[in-house]
Amino acid sequence: MGTFFKNNNEYEYINIPPKDIKFLYNITEDSFAYVILNNTFIAFKSLEEILYLIYCTVNNSIICYNLKNNKKINEIKSHHDEYISNFKHYSDKENKRDLIMTISLEDNNIRIWNLINWECILNIKNINKMGYLYSACFLYNNKQIYIITCNFNLLNNPEFIKIFDFKGNKIREINKSDDITYIIETYYDKDISKNYIITGNLGFVKSYNVDKFELYHKYYEKENGTHLDILIHKKDKIIQLIESCFDGNISIWNFHTGKLLYKIKVSKWLTCICLWNNNNLFVGCYDKTIKLIDLENKSIIKILEGHKDWVLTIKVVEHTKYGKCLISQGRRKDQIKLWINDI
Repeated sequence: MGTFFKNNNEYEYINIPPKDIKFLYNITEDSFAYVILNNTFIAFKSLEEILYLIYCTVNNSIICYNLKNNKKINEIKSHHDEYISNFKHYSDKENKRDLIMTISLEDNNIRIWNLINWECILNIKNINKMGYLYSACFLYNNKQIYIITCNFNLLNNPEFIKIFDFKGNKIREINKSDDITYIIETYYDKDISKNYIITGNLGFVKSYNVDKFELYHKYYEKENGTHLDILIHKKDKIIQLIESCFDGNISIWNFHTGKLLYKIKVSKWLTCICLWNNNNLFVGCYDKTIKLIDLENKSIIKILEGHKDWVLTIKVVEHTKYGKCLISQGRRKDQIKLWINDI
């Protein structure tokens, strides 16, 4: 049994390889994702056991979709001044609610929504003074929910990583640097009860210890391109940091030592990654394909074709009808697709 952690949630995936992943149909007709970032949509099972897909349209509406019965539940006017670039989800079990974060790269704003009634319960405006807001995430620490935003360097005006409380008050800044950060995530190591912040930057990946708000490790050989996706995976009692890079490599690091374990050459300009199980990783690519990687043999074992543009986001979900499935989205009007495991 393998364990996969992301965004402070924990999943267990049985090591059954995808026998024959194949395209089934386009789920959407109106989805739109322009910016080359991950999390252009989110797919998750809510606390009420509903399998949701949430995405953005070209007119900047948020669509809430039920994957069980293939029906739109709601359409919400986002109130962002510019296009929504990515989404994050958090299960707030203490308050029995699902929280949705919408992030707008160009208007520098974050909105937090209560999924039950789509009430906007928090709006943090003008986060970066001199740059874009590429990413943000939730952090649950000491029984409190926080919002963490990425830093961005524009015209030699570097920004901090900023931490906000759930009232929108900025309570801390860390790491004022020349980094251009494209993705920021959190990871909770339950074995040692510690929280970490992880950033994918232009050139390298970093982690920070939340207890001290200090740099923990820099996962670095050489500055080798933009890092657009990161996940943490526990295998053989080792916490692995897996990341994709524009240089065409998937790099696997020992999270707690910063040591590079191995690399897998895939193709030029990698975007998103998603674990299917302990041994299989899906990789979204610039060449419009999704490649299935065997992590044991360090090789490509299948190539999925069908997208018309960059593949920006891929997610694995447990579908009510089709079992374990893959959902993906390409750039621009390339619609969100459902892939099933034909076993």
